[in-house]
Amino acid sequence: MAKSPNALKNISKTVSSLRKYQPKSYTPILAILLIVAAFLVGVLFTKVQYLEKGSTTVNTNVTSTDGTTQAPSVSIESIKGLFKKGNIYFGDANKKNLFVEVADPSCPYCHIAAGLNPELSKQVGPNFTYKSDGGSYVPPVIEMKKLVDSGQAGFVWIYTPGHGNGEMGTKALYCAYEVGKFWEVHDKLMTNEGYDLLNNVVLNDKTKSGELVNFLSSVIDSSALKQCVESGKYDNKLSDDTSVAQTLGITGTPGFYINTTLFGGAYSWTDMESALK
Repeated sequence: MAKSPNALKNISKTVSSLRKYQPKSYTPILAILLIVAAFLVGVLFTKVQYLEKGSTTVNTNVTSTDGTTQAPSVSIESIKGLFKKGNIYFGDANKKNLFVEVADPSCPYCHIAAGLNPELSKQVGPNFTYKSDGGSYVPPVIEMKKLVDSGQAGFVWIYTPGHGNGEMGTKALYCAYEVGKFWEVHDKLMTNEGYDLLNNVVLNDKTKSGELVNFLSSVIDSSALKQCVESGKYDNKLSDDTSVAQTLGITGTPGFYINTTLFGGAYSWTDMESALK
């Protein structure tokens, strides 16, 4: 229906009145606020994506009735074969129970499984809040280490780039293993401070080795560590580890074996210990 001239005139007056009182000076401020809000949403989204990426594992395994994943092609002989010179291992292949951890020190779920980053664990959600903090999650690496230290199990640590920023941290771990300081360096890197350092400062940049060495100086000789990390002696070892992880059916982190039972992801120890002999 066509509007009358008077109606059009009234609409025109109304629009003019609204323009008169429009707070034009606020427009740039609102634009800035919208840009800042978009940036913050982007940062949060990226962080969530990183956390989700951390638990990605290969999907070519058979899921059993108890929720674990079975890799039929990996025999106990293959697991025992990982206990050899050149690899990071503790105990020996003749122990009753053998553990394998495939990890990336920059991976968020590896940090959660290590049990030394309660800040990140709480941030991810209640399912990963440590039992010591009032949740139900029992970090498996701590429990595995207890059994290894008591002589009841053997343990192998293998690198694969599940998150992408752990190369320099892994080289530091290999250098620390040389001098019997693996767990000291491991535990330092797996804190919230270590997570931030690897993912926001070092970022696989060899020129940032000084920051990494300084961070670890309280648990290992800094001059020897710096020389070892910068020597490049473990550059090829990282790719070798990644190839080994693939033969085990693991392409994401963390991935664990208890004997021949594969646990793809940051399982709570309460869901894993049934696989013990």
